[in-house]
Amino acid sequence: MAKSKQIKRHTATGRPVEQVAALPFRFAEDGELQILIMTSRETQRAVIPKGWPMKNRKDWKSAQIEARQEAGVVGEIGRKRIGQYLYWKRMDTFFALAKVSVYPLAVRRQLADWPERHERAQLWVAPDEAALLLDEPDLGALILEFAQSPAARRMFPPRNAKPDRATSLPPVG
Repeated sequence: MAKSKQIKRHTATGRPVEQVAALPFRFAEDGELQILIMTSRETQRAVIPKGWPMKNRKDWKSAQIEARQEAGVVGEIGRKRIGQYLYWKRMDTFFALAKVSVYPLAVRRQLADWPERHERAQLWVAPDEAALLLDEPDLGALILEFAQSPAARRMFPPRNAKPDRATSLPPVG
């Protein structure tokens, strides 16, 4: 409840509250980029792992922790955000405008068990499908832009790519 009161005071000034998110991605056997989407706990909408920034942690680290807790995914996270989007966060008695900073997460493995495993459904989809399934158009646009950029392949080269000096991480097995 204290967080809700803080947010209400913050939104009264007209400024959006800040959140962080991870954009989990991998490459399929055929080399195609896939995005992990999941359902939210309460409304069952399609979302990516996101949450509040954590005290004494960098935003990218908070996003990485959220991805592990909410989606059970572990991997290499980018320390530079790939973009931001706005959405209306549903609180107990009001809605708050939230600005979400998104960090790419090259998924190396998916855990067999994680804290929110039984509360969410997950699906690996192509970037264009993810953009359609998510309710936030700005997030969809951000995913499509990321899919077209070389950033994903630098972080996580597909199985059939020849590694170069900038990419030393192995592909998903």
